[in-house]
Amino acid sequence: MARRNVLVVDDDAEVRRLIVDCFSTSEFVVEEAGSCEAAFERFRFARPDIAIVDFRLPDGDALGLIPKLKELEPAIPIIVTTGYGSMELGVALIRAGAEQCLSKPMEIPAFRLVVEKILQNKRNQQKEIASKSLRKRVSVDPFLGESDAIRDLAVNAIRVANSNSPVVIRGETGTGKGVLANWLHENSDRCDEPFVDLNCAGLSREFLETELFGYEKGAYTGAVNPKLGLLEVAHRGSVFLDEIGDVDLTVQPKLLKVVEEKRFRHLGDVRDRFVDVRLIAATHHDLGKLIEEGKFRSDLYFRISTLLIVIPPLRERVADISVIARELLAKISSDLRRPHCDLSENAVERLESHPWPGNIRELRNVLERAVLHSEKQILDGKDLFFEQRTQLSNGHYDVKLTLAELEQIHIQRVLKEEMGNVATAAMRLGIPRSTLYQKIKALHLSRNS
Repeated sequence: MARRNVLVVDDDAEVRRLIVDCFSTSEFVVEEAGSCEAAFERFRFARPDIAIVDFRLPDGDALGLIPKLKELEPAIPIIVTTGYGSMELGVALIRAGAEQCLSKPMEIPAFRLVVEKILQNKRNQQKEIASKSLRKRVSVDPFLGESDAIRDLAVNAIRVANSNSPVVIRGETGTGKGVLANWLHENSDRCDEPFVDLNCAGLSREFLETELFGYEKGAYTGAVNPKLGLLEVAHRGSVFLDEIGDVDLTVQPKLLKVVEEKRFRHLGDVRDRFVDVRLIAATHHDLGKLIEEGKFRSDLYFRISTLLIVIPPLRERVADISVIARELLAKISSDLRRPHCDLSENAVERLESHPWPGNIRELRNVLERAVLHSEKQILDGKDLFFEQRTQLSNGHYDVKLTLAELEQIHIQRVLKEEMGNVATAAMRLGIPRSTLYQKIKALHLSRNS
């Protein structure tokens, strides 16, 4: 760890010596000053991590010095020490910008603990600022593109971002519901508070309850220690429940209580707990249809669907595909530490003609596969390999498939049926074994699928 620079300002040489001795370790570098003028100069050139300033100095006092130091470096904490302490003076110093005001004489061990605590808080604040900056840099823009559909989505999202009302995001799998949920949190008044997410798909009632609400010690066999629920972790922030349509019917009334009354109970507890969270829910289901089928409570639906945002599927915003693809390519190349890749016109045409049942998630998979299997910096249409499309219900192949895609699907299917045996697969396909090996390599097929 880098050594911390401490500036000690006191006209009493003996006091300075005590403080210097306190911090003369491998963790600290100590600078000294005996006047306001000297303190200003040392502060300006040394840029300390913390300053310890005596209130009365030969050429002024801390009330006059602190504002000048704060003009140079407003984030550096300042502790004022004084033998003339009073409540009024302490308030005035804090208003001037002091972090703390301590009375002399000081107990040196306790004084050092105070300084270390302030420095730790400063480090934590810096880490949080850096973390937020990183999140902004790496976050995915949910509104990439210029289509009318995505512009309408952006307008709707901006309107509801600062509301505290629950939000339901509806969209097909892979459209970016989680990305939009995170954007809503980061652009709300709760952005400095936690964002907690939970995918409810396939979770049992017991697991969902323990994750959301937590439990008390002894609530059930094996509960040897109490557990905080995600609702408590997200207090003052946002909770994102993905696939809320899969939430068990017995859990839904408890969730309704959280939304309506901001209260819940630990499992095994009789005491209500207060929690302030904004609920952001997402689903690819038609919740209205689930209500008709008796799988979702109407009272919960009407309470959480005050604000509804619908994300359009990728096939309805073809004009945005090239923009999204190039943005994804830049991120993929960076993540894989590869040179930046671009798309040829032919590649863009292939991407725009694909129906994208998996939406943006599928698009990323296709592009990542292309980058991994190609050394090119300009990807061509033949470098793109799409997921196999299933047969239609009438037994015929999708007529939009190209001949190359049909060949890829058929060879992969035969290999699968022959358990990866190239010799028997080549015999069924009516081609030499060497030709099949070449096609497996060229089409990036798997012998073990």
